[in-house]
Amino acid sequence: MPIGIGLHSIVQNVAKRRGVRQFTKFAIVGLSGTILNFILFTILQRLVPNHDQALPYAIIYSIAFMAGGVWNYFLNRRWTFRSEANALREGVQFLSVSALALLVGLGAAPLTKPFFGNHYGHRTWLVGTVAGIFVNFFVNKYWTFRHTR
Repeated sequence: MPIGIGLHSIVQNVAKRRGVRQFTKFAIVGLSGTILNFILFTILQRLVPNHDQALPYAIIYSIAFMAGGVWNYFLNRRWTFRSEANALREGVQFLSVSALALLVGLGAAPLTKPFFGNHYGHRTWLVGTVAGIFVNFFVNKYWTFRHTR
């Protein structure tokens, strides 16, 4: 058996697993939310004076992050998890998880700031955003959307 055929079979078997499919969809939705987050963060940086200081950075990071979170909720509810449960309850849970991921991101930013010229900006934004990805997926999968098929 050629190596490529065996690898193809393994990839097909992994792709059939519901959790892998959901994580892949979650990642696609998350990427779209991250793009929205990044665009809004960049616009706010241009509008807010002293955006590289701790408080203004935290405010614009939070606004952009939660905007991406709302976007992600609607797409994940509909496409990733195909939920038909109570939208208000799930929305509150999803945004609570987003707030937790936001805190993780805000905590990661000052820790990495010294490695990026000792100021807040797109690099600390990226580290903070990536830090929240796994928190977002696993807590939402097993808490917010636990009743989905």
